Amino acid sequence: MPRPRVAYSCTACGEEVSRWEGRCPRCESWGSLVEVAPEDGRARRRGVQAPGIEPAPLNALMQAAAAQPARIRAHGMPELMTMLGGGLVPGSVTLLGGEPGIGKSTLLLQLACSVDAGDGDIVYAAGEESPEQVALRAARLALSGDSVTLVSETNADVLLEGLNHRNPRLLLVDSIQTLRTESSAMAGSVAQVRECGVRLVEWARRRGVPVIMTGHVTKDGAIAGPRVLEHAVDVVLSMEGEGLGPYRVARCVKNRFGSTDEIAILEMTEKGLQEVADPSAALMRERASTAPGSIVTPIVEGTRPLLVEIQALVSPAGGVDARRMASGVDLNRLLLISAVLSRRMRLPLGRHDILVNAIGGLRVASPSADLAIALAIVSSLRDVPASPDIAVTGEIGLTGDVRRVPQVRRRVTESARRGFRRVIVPAADAGHEGRDEQPRVSVMPVATVQQAVEEALGFGSGLAALSGEGA
Repeated sequence: MPRPRVAYSCTACGEEVSRWEGRCPRCESWGSLVEVAPEDGRARRRGVQAPGIEPAPLNALMQAAAAQPARIRAHGMPELMTMLGGGLVPGSVTLLGGEPGIGKSTLLLQLACSVDAGDGDIVYAAGEESPEQVALRAARLALSGDSVTLVSETNADVLLEGLNHRNPRLLLVDSIQTLRTESSAMAGSVAQVRECGVRLVEWARRRGVPVIMTGHVTKDGAIAGPRVLEHAVDVVLSMEGEGLGPYRVARCVKNRFGSTDEIAILEMTEKGLQEVADPSAALMRERASTAPGSIVTPIVEGTRPLLVEIQALVSPAGGVDARRMASGVDLNRLLLISAVLSRRMRLPLGRHDILVNAIGGLRVASPSADLAIALAIVSSLRDVPASPDIAVTGEIGLTGDVRRVPQVRRRVTESARRGFRRVIVPAADAGHEGRDEQPRVSVMPVATVQQAVEEALGFGSGLAALSGEGA
């Protein structure tokens, strides 16, 4: 009797190998290979049509485009629908990822109660909670779920077979890690997540029903399970934010039907997640404008400009190795900026701990916040606050020069709308900031970090004092 074949799959990248190894040969993750049931070799043959299988129908591109149905929209969530490209596309699959407690289940339930069911049903498959627990949460949030049908089935085959006899308009699954098939692998494993995800995608395409499923994230911030799950779905949304803070950021990581640059700012309230109409005002609400180490920078997420407060704290290392900690900003950018300040401006940052934070739970990935980070560090180092009516934008090069940023006109306009009277911009962007449209704004172009420090912190030309005693 032939020995059964065994395969191993990586939980981080989905790579399959024929034997177990301590390290994945593709992504080099340690201890990530788990045993899975291998696919039948006959199923991998290409170009050979099995008996009893009819060829797939061919459709003309223009005919398929003309047959596109209207998108499904959720009432009361215009920002979220805009981020999705205008609504939910029938037959699409959306994956919503985020840390535990970030609000994935709350957002999913609000979507279920805000979509017009029409002649169909809104099916909420609760694998992590019982129907009674979901009903209690809906009552606490004062949601009316007259058209929502709850099901607690975790077997994917049984769930989809039952839906074939109904007319669902939307399927919500919470979460993909709780579904399983008849395979011997446990729920949440690589094999189960991948198999259940593929079956949901195939069912959504065949029935033309949009599917939204939640997924847990690992400690590295990636969605748990193989990466093939992200490749199989149409839209990947990521919920970010501080667990104890009120604000959440829904960011579009992948979108086959719209832009991936849009975000939606949400606030956790007693009635669930509410969209923030003016994110800049909400993020700047508690700012102490006279505190050292605080600088405001305008960023652009998609088509929306936002004002973000960057805070820095510089303190003596106390005889131990200096540390660099970043929250909401890229740590590598912080290391680059610290090195530039130490080398080009001769600041004694090697003997100081530097902590940088983007207020509000936002993750600022754009290099346009470099200049704000640098000025916040210098302001905290010398214990000198910046002027409360100044905003800063610009990317920093290794030579200490300030480089241009995109959409500077929108950044200046948003700063003026929130009451800032001076905006520091790169010298290369001078003349493109639209100062004629905002006559009350004084635009100050700078070419180097040193000039920006002189303009924002008022040190004049005596910057040698920055590296003196007491720094």
